[in-house]
Amino acid sequence: MNAAIVGCGLIGAKRARFMEGARLIACADEVSDRARALASAHSGVEPSDSWRSVVERKDVDMVIVCTRHDSLPVIALHAIQAGKHVLIEKPAARFSSELEPLIGAAAKSKVTVRVGFNHRYHPTFRKARELVDAGAIGSLLYIRARYGHGGRLGYEKEWRADPRLSGGGELIDQGVHLIDLSRWFLGDIVNVAGRALTCYWKMPVDDNAFMLLETADRKTAFLHASCTEWKNLFSFEIFGRDGKLEITGLGGSYGVEQLAFYKMLPQMGPPETTKWEFPMEDRSWALEFAEFIDDIRLGRPSVPGLSDAHATLRVVEQIYKESGYDHHA
Repeated sequence: MNAAIVGCGLIGAKRARFMEGARLIACADEVSDRARALASAHSGVEPSDSWRSVVERKDVDMVIVCTRHDSLPVIALHAIQAGKHVLIEKPAARFSSELEPLIGAAAKSKVTVRVGFNHRYHPTFRKARELVDAGAIGSLLYIRARYGHGGRLGYEKEWRADPRLSGGGELIDQGVHLIDLSRWFLGDIVNVAGRALTCYWKMPVDDNAFMLLETADRKTAFLHASCTEWKNLFSFEIFGRDGKLEITGLGGSYGVEQLAFYKMLPQMGPPETTKWEFPMEDRSWALEFAEFIDDIRLGRPSVPGLSDAHATLRVVEQIYKESGYDHHA
């Protein structure tokens, strides 16, 4: 299959590195220098500053959309209507309503659409999913998770700080990963409580979000996403009746990925502990793309897909509404 990338920044360049099973033939970015830089790093790639011309190419079978949040659904919808398979970066849109035309168009055109929640493909989470599915920690009770970074000089002037472009701040940026992972383990969220706050950065979007999410059977996720985390942090704990799984690190500045399995003993007391460490390069992008290719070849729906992104954004919107952020304005 021939692929095109729209959006040639950091994520677009990363996607271009991990495309086994497809051939990248075109890329586009409104900043033509970025498109040329990505094309020069890969043979046989034609750069452009027009995403429409790339999406409409008859020799392009799939489109990977890695742009700002405001243009993600616009470009993805055009690609779906052109009959292309689409991998769209999280959060896939600024608002859940922006995804509804895509859901309808995808069903009508019968193309495969995946949303890039790549954290599901980190080795710690693949192993945790395996242990949970095997019943290693018993029936699930709740999740406690934290995800944060400390920003950088000028962070409050970047596009992510403009709600017209981003749809929000830290909640819609890193917070959506925590929501997606919680839904993956616990199921659909039916009750939402929380607060999005601007504690430090002088910008009209949130820099911290605190969430309390609940499923129909009262499984709970207690989550915190922050860009005032002065030392980058990732921590995700899954509690069951018979034990606990603790994931820390994501590689790079977040530290080595580690998974600890604390198995409760019949007499309780200190648990039996097993730990795994994954110091290798982050291959989540490659594993995610390989599954996307399999989805297309097998004609099966992609998970996570548009419905997952829609459900995640509904959680985001409720917290923004409760917190007094009117990002639709």
